[in-house]
Amino acid sequence: MGPDYLDELIMKTIVIFALFFASLNSYADDVAAGRAKSDVACALCHGVNGLSTLPNAPNLAGQQAIYVVEQLRNYRSGQRQNAVMNVIAKTLSDAEINHLGAWFSAIKVSVEMP
Repeated sequence: MGPDYLDELIMKTIVIFALFFASLNSYADDVAAGRAKSDVACALCHGVNGLSTLPNAPNLAGQQAIYVVEQLRNYRSGQRQNAVMNVIAKTLSDAEINHLGAWFSAIKVSVEMP
């Protein structure tokens, strides 16, 4: 282990930390963009905070991002059918779908046992 090895190790560590902190900032941007899109496209049925306002619309608050993203893509492609959701999802870009997944998964939900 010479000085070149240590220099390389230090540089790799710096790069890893820089990428990590950049991804945190990107995630925060995704959440903010998802919230903004949700206010326009989702809040009427799923509530401003992701808690449904209609009996036939599910709560989205606290859902895993991967689930939200997969279902919105399925609605957009027609693989999953719902008259309202198919129309809404068709207008969403991949980035908007990812942002919505980030937003709904960022909402913290607590459960109280009866």
